[in-house]
Amino acid sequence: MAEVAARVGAIIAALTFLAGAAPMSPGPRPFANWAAVVVAGDHEDSDGNSSEGFDNARRDIARHLLMLGFLPQNIAQFSLRPHEYRGENLQMTEPNAIMDALDRLAGQARAGCLLYITSHGEEDGLIVGAYVMPPRALADVVIRACSARPTVIIISACFSGAMLPPLKGPNRMILTAARRDRTSFGCGQSDRYPYFDQCVLEVWNRAADFADLAARARACVAAREMRENLTPPSHPQFFIGRQALASLPQWH
Repeated sequence: MAEVAARVGAIIAALTFLAGAAPMSPGPRPFANWAAVVVAGDHEDSDGNSSEGFDNARRDIARHLLMLGFLPQNIAQFSLRPHEYRGENLQMTEPNAIMDALDRLAGQARAGCLLYITSHGEEDGLIVGAYVMPPRALADVVIRACSARPTVIIISACFSGAMLPPLKGPNRMILTAARRDRTSFGCGQSDRYPYFDQCVLEVWNRAADFADLAARARACVAAREMRENLTPPSHPQFFIGRQALASLPQWH
């Protein structure tokens, strides 16, 4: 009996050693075949002063996408000052370049699309470099590149709710920083991020998926605006189509 126990103990010890020595097989990477474009659409605050806020948000959103399992070769980042961030492999923010990048990446990463834009907004469109991109134009870009695949669109800008109606679709999840008739906050020269982007980044690691991220970010924005007595509230907008609700990957 003692001999059998000794042999069993030796086998268990050997298996324990092998389990500790051998690397674990990698888990599933549901975003490895997703295309992502992250855009800083402006580089000035609301008074025309130079601001790092949009580029800070662009950089850290891209970093969180990598942590989520997006592959570097499937992510494109855009800035109006790529020469100031030479180590970041950036392209110049310009609508045609963004469209071309989304087309190209969606052609090589076919499981899904993500578009994140942080910028200023106007009632008739989104500031994208030297241009105002109207809602229909942005929708055309997404439809052309991403078609019917699962698509996440997050827009951080004043009046960004105006972008939502033409972007809606059964395969899409859309989150905007403000209602179509409201401004958002935190675009000053001293702000590290616009408030909406900061909330997205703050809740990211607690979210279970993009829909949960949206709920948590909206709650964060509402709490901060109430705490700082910012009025009228921005009222971030959220939409998720039935197919997107069923098909968007879980994070954890």
